[in-house]
Amino acid sequence: MKLTRHNAIAANAASGMAVHDDCKLRFLELKAKRTHRFIIYKIEEKQKQVVVEKVGEPTQNYDDFTASLPADECRYAVYDFDFVTAENCQKSRIFFIAWSPDTARIRSKMIYASSKDRFKRELDGIQVELQATDPTEMDLDVIKSRAY
Repeated sequence: MKLTRHNAIAANAASGMAVHDDCKLRFLELKAKRTHRFIIYKIEEKQKQVVVEKVGEPTQNYDDFTASLPADECRYAVYDFDFVTAENCQKSRIFFIAWSPDTARIRSKMIYASSKDRFKRELDGIQVELQATDPTEMDLDVIKSRAY
């Protein structure tokens, strides 16, 4: 079956959230071309769709990424983490982070939680998933420990 815009929107009917084409396009650029370090996604409640809010340059680091997440609003994010193994091999892991801070609105947390799995399936190539309600749950040590 050929995937058309109509099918993609219909497929998301279960969660009620459509996924903007740009979400997948930017993710493919990060995964295949490595043109982005991270992507932050936001649910536009009025349009009932997930959109790209911010894209990080390849030169940006993890601190730039975490600084881009709002302190009191939920977001989905993808981060391309580069590291060197004990055997001195250069590796990379693509993290999916569901950011749901304790200070976010209850309604927002519920919408993000109920749409997460459906959205994540649209991004083929996620290697590690993290759920975070405060910055300590996704600090660099946590990322490093989950990457290996």
